[in-house]
Amino acid sequence: MRVHRAGASQAGVVRDIFEEYYDAIGVLVRDDATQFAAYFEDGSGVWLASAGCEVAGCVALRPIATRPAACEVKRLYVRPAHRGAGIAATLMDELEAYAARHAYRYVYLDTKDDLETAIRFYRQRGYEACERYNDNPQATVFMRYRIPSPTVADA
Repeated sequence: MRVHRAGASQAGVVRDIFEEYYDAIGVLVRDDATQFAAYFEDGSGVWLASAGCEVAGCVALRPIATRPAACEVKRLYVRPAHRGAGIAATLMDELEAYAARHAYRYVYLDTKDDLETAIRFYRQRGYEACERYNDNPQATVFMRYRIPSPTVADA
């Protein structure tokens, strides 16, 4: 498996897996063209996991304009045939490392209470419940992760 940050030249591939995610989760409020394009700007990103020539999963990150030094996880999705292989964890590792390099202090996410496996996964990664931070009408669970401060050895 290979994970890489997608460039704008892969926008079609990203859009396809996002659409699959939307359908699988039942997302009603989807990214418009401007929001989608912003994923390819500095400080944002989309990571794709590939198994051979097939995209196995994705995750996206975008800054939260209303919260200083904060970003948001969006669209974490692993195709059913690839689940159980650690792909979600690898995608999140890449996203969180990018967030740390870009001086984000907090990573937020929202989800729905019926996605119990996802909530359990996020908790195991250190995400904790927090207050509502957006107006997503489908979200019922809000979580936040504090990026560890770099140690002297890391600096």
